[in-house]
Amino acid sequence: MLGLFRGGPLWCFRNRFAGSAPMAAVGAFVIATLLTPLPSANDEASIDEAQASEIATDAWLYGYPLVAMELTRRVMTNVTVQEGKQAPMGQWAHQNAYPPPTTRTVAAPNADTLFSLAWLDLAREPYILSIPDSKGRYYLLPILDAWTNVCASIGQRTTGTHRQVYAITGPSWKGVLPGGVTECKAATDVVWLLGRIYCNGSPEDYAAVHAFQANLSLVPLSFYGKRYNPPPGRVDPSIDMATPVRDQVNRMDPGAFFRLMAALMKRNPPAAIDAPLLRRMVKIGLAPGRDFDISRVERAVAMAIQEGPRNGIARMVQHFAGATTEANGWSWFMKLGAYGADYEHRAFTAAIGIGANLPQDAIYPVTEADPEGNPYRGNRRYLVHFPKKQLPPVNGFWSLALYDGQYFFAANPRNRFILGSHDRLRYNPDGSLDILIQHDAPGVVWDSNWLPAPDGDFVLMLRLYWVRENDPTILSGSWRPPPVRELR
Repeated sequence: MLGLFRGGPLWCFRNRFAGSAPMAAVGAFVIATLLTPLPSANDEASIDEAQASEIATDAWLYGYPLVAMELTRRVMTNVTVQEGKQAPMGQWAHQNAYPPPTTRTVAAPNADTLFSLAWLDLAREPYILSIPDSKGRYYLLPILDAWTNVCASIGQRTTGTHRQVYAITGPSWKGVLPGGVTECKAATDVVWLLGRIYCNGSPEDYAAVHAFQANLSLVPLSFYGKRYNPPPGRVDPSIDMATPVRDQVNRMDPGAFFRLMAALMKRNPPAAIDAPLLRRMVKIGLAPGRDFDISRVERAVAMAIQEGPRNGIARMVQHFAGATTEANGWSWFMKLGAYGADYEHRAFTAAIGIGANLPQDAIYPVTEADPEGNPYRGNRRYLVHFPKKQLPPVNGFWSLALYDGQYFFAANPRNRFILGSHDRLRYNPDGSLDILIQHDAPGVVWDSNWLPAPDGDFVLMLRLYWVRENDPTILSGSWRPPPVRELR
């Protein structure tokens, strides 16, 4: 998820590598594929090494999010009881405080929403999700399928903040639900709930958010209305808990990668829109739900398959240049959470920020240098000026965060790392807003609008929650973040 683990943020990508259709989805083609024998040697001989390499690269990019999600799930649920952001399957993991500036395990940490996370397996039965009344407090609870698409986005923007009860059902589930329960049909059996709840970080607000989190409930349908004690999880010592998931995926042997991918596609079937690529994948012996054995394909084809990951990573690097929207020294990603058949962008997003929201829910512009390309330095003074009626256009809230050059909070005497719409800021007589960024305290008049900078390099990130869809809006480009100007 964005900013949750070190190396996660989208914008770190260049330094790290050198709508989903309903799953009715499996469709006749996929079913037919599952029932057909794997290609024979003669079938595989009908494609040359170059074609096999191209298919393997496309297949690797296509399956990357699925494999990355599975390894993320294994790492995050490999505990007996909740530990921080980890919890057994079917149980909540609640973040209870923002990380201090000394923390170095979380890149681009969030200081305006606390996380509540859960992984579910819907193969046996649905889960009932009960959400208490947040009393108007902003929250966002997207449900991601195993391919990283947002199946549903629950929260203030879409469903309000009153008490709500949902049944999260798998793609093949059919049954009758209790009264007052709304069905939320997931596209795959494995889903990830990625909740974010606004909190200003004060002791009183922490207590209020903790109470809300404590009343979030997840129970299997068969236990709805009954006492439920979730079973303890099981720890698998073979799971690599130290290596970042992205590195684990990138280093996987291609044969092992495609073998896992094929197995995962059985439980998490492809969408109907994927049929053209699935037809091509069969030519290298890869079919949903069927065991993949690289030793069973023709040697030249097997050698070409070995190039899939390397070529796929190269494609991601090339993709980065055209994937961002840029203005006034800021850059951000617009296409997130729903990817259709854009497998390259979906893989790219999973590689550098798994768990992305829909752009309507949140957009994160970031800037590492001024419009002239000069990196920001703490020994200089900067100003971010929002003209009257040109504040970030959101229905939720916005914040401006400052990080050091490694995307960590920088300790400062105010213990202040973000400023935003919930702060008591000083507005200019004409209604405009100035935020001052510098290392030394600017004095009493500017203190409320001062974002302290470290001695060295720093970067800035805007967070826009519940983005306004009517002009002016960042969604259409009719609003853009203002430039960061150096004060001479």
